[in-house]
Amino acid sequence: MDASATQRSEVSKSPIGRRLGDLVLTDGLVTEEQFARVLAEQKRTGERIGEILVRLGLLTEEQLVHFLSRQYGIPEVTFPDSIAPEIINIIPVRVARRYGVVPIGRTLGSVTLAVADPTNLSTVDDVAFITGLKVVPVIAAPSVIQAALQRYYALGPATLADVLTEIGGEPGDVEVVEGRDPLQPLDLNELRSSADQVPVVRLVNSILLDALKRGASDIHLDPSETSFCIRFRVDGMLHEVMTPPKRVEAAVTSRIKIMASLDIAERRLPQDGRIKLRQSRREVDFRVSVLPTIFGESVTLRILDRERLRVDLNDLGLDPPSRGAFERAIHAPHGMILITGPTGSGKTTTLYSALHTINRGDRNIVTVEDPVESDLKGVTQVQVDEGIGRTFAASLRSFMRHDPDVILVGEMRDEETAQIAVRAALTGHLVLSTLHTNDATSTISRLRDMGVPPFLVASSLRLVVAQRLIRNVCRECREPYEVDEDSLVPHGHTPAGLGRVTLHRGRGCASCHLTGMKGRSAIYEALAVTPEIRGLILNHTFAEEIGEVARRQGMKTLREAGLGRVLEGTTTLEEVLRVTTD
Repeated sequence: MDASATQRSEVSKSPIGRRLGDLVLTDGLVTEEQFARVLAEQKRTGERIGEILVRLGLLTEEQLVHFLSRQYGIPEVTFPDSIAPEIINIIPVRVARRYGVVPIGRTLGSVTLAVADPTNLSTVDDVAFITGLKVVPVIAAPSVIQAALQRYYALGPATLADVLTEIGGEPGDVEVVEGRDPLQPLDLNELRSSADQVPVVRLVNSILLDALKRGASDIHLDPSETSFCIRFRVDGMLHEVMTPPKRVEAAVTSRIKIMASLDIAERRLPQDGRIKLRQSRREVDFRVSVLPTIFGESVTLRILDRERLRVDLNDLGLDPPSRGAFERAIHAPHGMILITGPTGSGKTTTLYSALHTINRGDRNIVTVEDPVESDLKGVTQVQVDEGIGRTFAASLRSFMRHDPDVILVGEMRDEETAQIAVRAALTGHLVLSTLHTNDATSTISRLRDMGVPPFLVASSLRLVVAQRLIRNVCRECREPYEVDEDSLVPHGHTPAGLGRVTLHRGRGCASCHLTGMKGRSAIYEALAVTPEIRGLILNHTFAEEIGEVARRQGMKTLREAGLGRVLEGTTTLEEVLRVTTD
């Protein structure tokens, strides 16, 4: 028997020569019924057994790593805070992404390689062949390796070839009919067949998971005449992450429609649906909107991450006077509180934080939302469905017969909803809602325009909070620089005699994808309706005059709140100027 045959014989007797499924069954980590479900899922998606075990909640990532380490005698690894570029460069980006591995150390003739699946012997062999070094494998959780790949390798937009190589497919595996009107119906069986191909399933899963890892709020799949652009909205800004060829568009779009329970044969009318995913024990909803365009169907997925909505009131970022006014308003027995700002400015997070604060079981809280973005324990929540007549106004009328103490209206969209909400606030209910206005004082004018008489506005309104989300300077690559305080005065800063002040900006790094900005925080403008302001509302005073009085009483404008964050080093002047007006 030759040496290679002897080696293969020894491998077949060792745990690493056995399949992961056999090992977890032998150790009793899963039952036969559970494993049958895992196999069915693998056949459907083409994922690895370990990935499915974790995704279905049968094992945690930690349990899987401990098990693999014990079975194969390969140590677990804790990633260093940073890996030197000369070590990262040992393995080309395409190889690292394809095999899902990261080099973390090197000696004279070997490289230490972090892997998630030690049963894949070809990975070790291929990396050894490519690098010419002996490979010393260590085990790490898949999420840790993906985060490292994102940090050290995913610095620019990925191509379709990179993604399909990484997930085990090739561009040629997907065949979609070309050369016809992009909105003409395709053969239904052909669409379903292409959407169910393993490479397409893996590609769509990869897009959704990558969006979650990057902290995206929206995913845009936009067709053009010759290409198919995939963009993520991260920290309020759109970034192109992938530009697949036109031929995969129909298959990817159909796959998303199938996941959202939409009609894949309907390509001429807008459609809306929802996808719910579970990653480990984290549940994430994707709100799907499909819109026919001249070059095909544009798909937008809004990511509704419930964890992001569970924010304590103290963590919102309100300055002490504004937080005090907000807490007094939400603990009042009646009245109306309005949160204003454009779409995507964090209004829902603020509303949910308020409900979380006052939801102590002694008040009956009801909400009407479009959509319900997170389940709130102990709160009665209603989803708007205009197709059957369940509108904001209709739901509000029904609420009055359910003995509510607190009512949340997702948005005041029309005169009828505004009128009912105001009257509810006047009859012993605390009403919270949102409006789309530029600042706090213009909210009063907006209510008047919606047909609410000034005396009702003055009697019901307690507090208006305008807000914006601003991007923060990346903490990994931030650097200080000095300017004169007077340089901020033209932008609305009130000088305090500070002279030279230290501001911060980001150089750009892997952690922030070379933008210099990472994460967002909110700035607020809180207008408390005091007796003096109530009198101005009754006298039909213009919003500008009301704003002047409010500032004399201590209200900070959005611009002033933003400049305060600039001086703190949280954000940049350019970012504040981008999201606020004078």
